[in-house]
Amino acid sequence: MHSIAETVKPIRSNTFLRYGIAVAAFATALLLRFALQEVLPPGFPYLTFFPAVILTAFIAGTRPGILCATLSGIAAWYFFIPPFGVFGMDVQTAFALGFYAFIVGVDIALFHFMFKAADQLRSEREVTARLYERQRTMFQELQHRVANNMTVVAALLNMQKRKVAADPTTASSALDEAAKRIGIMSSIHRRLYDPASAELPIHQYFDELGTDLLRAAKKQANVRFTVDAAAVKLEMDRLMTLSLLVSELVTNSLKHGFAGRPGGNIWLKLHPVDGEMLELTVRDDGHGLPDDYDPLNSNGLGTLITQALSQQLNGTLHMEGQGGTTARLLFPG
Repeated sequence: MHSIAETVKPIRSNTFLRYGIAVAAFATALLLRFALQEVLPPGFPYLTFFPAVILTAFIAGTRPGILCATLSGIAAWYFFIPPFGVFGMDVQTAFALGFYAFIVGVDIALFHFMFKAADQLRSEREVTARLYERQRTMFQELQHRVANNMTVVAALLNMQKRKVAADPTTASSALDEAAKRIGIMSSIHRRLYDPASAELPIHQYFDELGTDLLRAAKKQANVRFTVDAAAVKLEMDRLMTLSLLVSELVTNSLKHGFAGRPGGNIWLKLHPVDGEMLELTVRDDGHGLPDDYDPLNSNGLGTLITQALSQQLNGTLHMEGQGGTTARLLFPG
């Protein structure tokens, strides 16, 4: 049935052709009925019209079938039901017309619901095919993203390894830092791949991320986190990398910028600049950077991580330390 429905679909989608078939089928049935007038015994006024209605309803659809049935019924009534040549009406004629209407009505309804069921089946198959393709694509993307995240974890552990190799006494603190960073990465991963957060505006996403970071550092009561982000769209991989960078910058502010202070403010801005470029700014009103700070020659783990994440985004990170610390990243959107 599915293949038959597909075969007649081009005809059913052409209005002119559909109704042309209805009229042609009626005309053919009428001419054939006239040709058989002398051959057929009395009492068969609809003999050639039934096949015409059935074929029309099957090939052209419900409304053309109704048109063919109506024209055929009128012609049979006028030409082949006595008294001929007039629209006479008596009990026998009314019964014949009613019988004809019932038969063609059942035929047309049968084809209508049969093709409707075929259309519904085709739609369900298309939905199933789309869902399968989407599931396959999502699985491939998930594999790719998990692999990328594992690469980031491996790079982080290698950095900690070099730090411990240079100073073995820092082993315990290095492991603690690694555990915290991996925990943050896990939290970001869960947030990004949560179906409930799929359509979350990026402003709200970073606001919730900042709240999580403040809560993890137990600073939510003392530090205010403010987000000003345009409604930009980022691919999941890039948003993951950007989230890790924001987490590192905010964590550095909480750890170093507000040391010895009861609290402060952190501002995050994300806006498009120069057409296809985006600018991320993370600023705090803390102590600022040391006078001798040089990001190019710094061996600090936080600096190495932020530089590595910036490079993953194909961006350039600049740090300023007057009146607090300001980090600006310019990267392709």
